[in-house]
Amino acid sequence: MMWLIILAVILVIAVVGVIYLTGAITRFSFIQKAAGGRKWRSRLLSFVILSLGFIAASALLSVTNAIVVLIHLIVLFVIAGLIVRLTERIRKKAFGFYFQGWLALVSTAVILCVGYYLCNHVWMTQYDLTTAKENADLKIAVFSDSHIGTTFDGEGLAAHLDEISSQDPDILLIPGDFVDDWSNKKDMLAACKALGETDYPYGVWYAFGNHDEGHFASRDFTADELREALRANGVHIMEDDCALIDGRFNLIGRKDASQSPRKSPAELAAGIDLSKYTIMMDHQPNDYANEAGYADLVVSGHTHGGQLIPIGIIGKLIGAFDRAYGWENRDGTDFIVTSGISDWAILFKTGTKSEYLIINVTHTS
Repeated sequence: MMWLIILAVILVIAVVGVIYLTGAITRFSFIQKAAGGRKWRSRLLSFVILSLGFIAASALLSVTNAIVVLIHLIVLFVIAGLIVRLTERIRKKAFGFYFQGWLALVSTAVILCVGYYLCNHVWMTQYDLTTAKENADLKIAVFSDSHIGTTFDGEGLAAHLDEISSQDPDILLIPGDFVDDWSNKKDMLAACKALGETDYPYGVWYAFGNHDEGHFASRDFTADELREALRANGVHIMEDDCALIDGRFNLIGRKDASQSPRKSPAELAAGIDLSKYTIMMDHQPNDYANEAGYADLVVSGHTHGGQLIPIGIIGKLIGAFDRAYGWENRDGTDFIVTSGISDWAILFKTGTKSEYLIINVTHTS
């Protein structure tokens, strides 16, 4: 629902923005010269240039990403216009060239180039947590939202897994969206094989995300084939399941919120010893009130760290999730949301970055 609302808003902005942008582009001197001073020619030329740019961005990236570029261009033209008007009032003199246009173009290019880099490169983010529970010293690796085939394929995941393994974690958790609605079977199998070639003392554990089932597009494998490939490579799939690992700590894996019905945190925790350190995987971070107290640590993904400014703020305001990114503690439970190791469809991240997590849990008396 959040994404549908956001997409609807984006489409409205795009339509209104294209009209505004077409007029704004006519103010470039080279457009005015080419149009021979004719207003209708300058508007037509501006629209043609804008259309060709959109087509080129669609061909190079995708239609979705071309829309992202267009929205940034519109917003930055508006912001640049406000900056120019304020500056001209202060200096009491107009600029001798089309400062608004050039400022908007340069700003858009810089922001999106940085956003592309932040999305397509992966960093390690570390959290250090403490607990009074005994035998809870753990080094936990987490990645979510790999959306195999978006920024890297199955072979690309193997390279990232090598880096994660170099941190010597005790366990790897994958809280959802391992694949996407349009991932292909070849990449899915290669990614599962890469997981099977890892060696963690407590193995690899996985919980479904909203895209893993493949609801929104046709693809050449089913969710059951994904389950089969993961299990064949030694990955433990958790769908409203609990496990006591090495007699030391509990692990709970929830079904995704899109999978109905699913058990409540209270139902899942009913059969386990909560005196032991308890970790919960839940792809979507939108059930904090019910999860607090039934786990010591809850790890989630889904939000992509807010993806693009200001989606994180909007999502929080409309109640799409409890947190877009990072750590917080509620009633003694640590909640961590990762921005994901890759991305869904959009190849840019602004205000966040692609990452995997290393969570160090240390017992303190």
